[in-house]
Amino acid sequence: MLTVQVDKDEIKRICSEKIEEHLKALDNEKVFWNTKTLKEKTDMSWPEIIDKFLYDPRCPKYKVGTKWRFPAAEMKEFLLTWLAEQPRH
Repeated sequence: MLTVQVDKDEIKRICSEKIEEHLKALDNEKVFWNTKTLKEKTDMSWPEIIDKFLYDPRCPKYKVGTKWRFPAAEMKEFLLTWLAEQPRH
């Protein structure tokens, strides 16, 4: 007869790590965002983005032809910094 013991906590930890790795891989698929993606990621309208941070000199942005492009990793970092600087009411 064969007996198998399973450490439930270890299985949960391994599963959590694998899920986090997968989510990071999915998140890193895009090298840059367009305006639609930026609006979705920030849950802000385009006029609000323009008013709040688009023209902040630290905001990583490129105008390619008539379209805006935002480097995804740099933009995420900028947005978190920008948000932390906002007054809390």
